[in-house]
Amino acid sequence: MNPFIEELKWRGLYADMMPGTEEQLNKEMTTAYIGFDPTADSLHIGSLVQIKILAHFQLHGHKPMALVGGATGMIGDPSGKSSERNVLDEETLNYFVDCLKNQLSRFLKFDGNEPNAAVLVNNYDWMKEFSFLSFIRDIGKNITVNYMMAKDSVKRRFSGEGGAEGMSFTEFSYQLLQGYDFLHLYQNEGVKLQMGGTDQWGNITTGTELIRRKAQGEAFALTIPLITKADGTKFGKSESGENYWLDKKKTTPYRFYQFWLNATDVDAERFIKFYTFLDKSTIENLVTEHNLAPHERKLQKKLAEEVTVWVHGNDEYNKALKASEILFGKSTEEDLVGLEEETFLDIFGGVPQKEISKSEVIGENIIELLSEKSGFLKSKGEAKRELQGNAISVNKQKVTEDFVAQENNLINGKFLLLQKGKKSYFILKLI
Repeated sequence: MNPFIEELKWRGLYADMMPGTEEQLNKEMTTAYIGFDPTADSLHIGSLVQIKILAHFQLHGHKPMALVGGATGMIGDPSGKSSERNVLDEETLNYFVDCLKNQLSRFLKFDGNEPNAAVLVNNYDWMKEFSFLSFIRDIGKNITVNYMMAKDSVKRRFSGEGGAEGMSFTEFSYQLLQGYDFLHLYQNEGVKLQMGGTDQWGNITTGTELIRRKAQGEAFALTIPLITKADGTKFGKSESGENYWLDKKKTTPYRFYQFWLNATDVDAERFIKFYTFLDKSTIENLVTEHNLAPHERKLQKKLAEEVTVWVHGNDEYNKALKASEILFGKSTEEDLVGLEEETFLDIFGGVPQKEISKSEVIGENIIELLSEKSGFLKSKGEAKRELQGNAISVNKQKVTEDFVAQENNLINGKFLLLQKGKKSYFILKLI
């Protein structure tokens, strides 16, 4: 078996391939591409498997190509969608393309003189000169409507399956545009393989058919499973439906780290194969250790470490780890005070807050802060009783009745964290 295919199979990242794909990979260094449509200014964790596949492809000596869909992004891929996607204006689209280019360049080896150095392309570069008449004359005549209608993504939309609302000609033409991308890259860059999720099989094979008919050549397709959680629910979104982004400005490294740390045991065993570069024996040993003491969550901790370091680097991982320890009392006030605002608010999301002027807090006694200034406790009397019972903390540190708030107690220069007991928190936000 080809080493790359073998790698995908033991990791659970193989779904299907066209006949001859494995022979092609065994024969020579092969160039393969995966497309990323610029629907936002950042990729999210739903794209990590595709990035990981390209990285594994490169590690096995082949040449990976990441295609950013500056042209196809203007239309929107109907695969797996039940409704038409909003069309972006050109300025926004170009900005998204630049953002994705910068992100992708962090995950693959583009530099150096190695023959398998990664390549980044934008399909707008070859589509922008195409006139509509030229496209339908030179490309459209090679693929029949019957062929296009037979694709599952098209049939579902036309049949109204899953609440689908039909399909515009714009989206119907998407598979032809993606197919032309493959033809262009085959003819101009020697690309012989396109990879993607199982929902892309129809689009990819339109490309191989176009290459066969237009260029009398042979090209190949390989798909990977669409990732879901073990219970079948959608992977990569929070309970409120928000994406976990790869850009730390959109999803803090702490929140990103927590996503992986909170995986179930079953998911952690799957995800550590999908999303890390750890080898088979290392993962098998980790699974064995985890099963002997599941409460220690060794799998989740290693998964969260590996993916956070890969996406955000060691420094951000260490910050996320330190932030996580704050919740469990394994930190100093200095750790808390030094937190970035976004991370602090992520850790204590949902905690009641009150805005208050700095002059009302700095130099103020803890009894006043707990009662009249914040309203956290009902009265000065309650504040005194809780303090005497050693139940009050400021910034996770126990305090007594003589505590007075100072500038150096402020988290990120603007927050003070009040706490009663183990779980009752209140945030003063200074303005």
